[in-house]
Amino acid sequence: MNIKIQSVRFDADQKLLDFIDEKVNKLNQFDDKIIGAEVFLRLDKSENLENKVAEIRINVSGTDLFAKKQCKSFEEATDLTVEALRRQLVRHKAKKTDR
Repeated sequence: MNIKIQSVRFDADQKLLDFIDEKVNKLNQFDDKIIGAEVFLRLDKSENLENKVAEIRINVSGTDLFAKKQCKSFEEATDLTVEALRRQLVRHKAKKTDR
């Protein structure tokens, strides 16, 4: 799977990039037809502590699945986003097998 990670208005350290790469690659367990993934990391300008945003879009043979979460840390936001995408993948795969 081809994973592109973009950090908007800040430079992500290698430890964070490796963490995201590992988490997103685990999605291959649920559908082997994943073509690629785009990850966007953003710092929101809100006044509260939950200003880290992770957005992930994955390309699955013919369709795109998208999830976005906002949390206190990029790791937590990535975990929640990957979990949301896992549920979407399971649902998507079940729909395909019903046809």
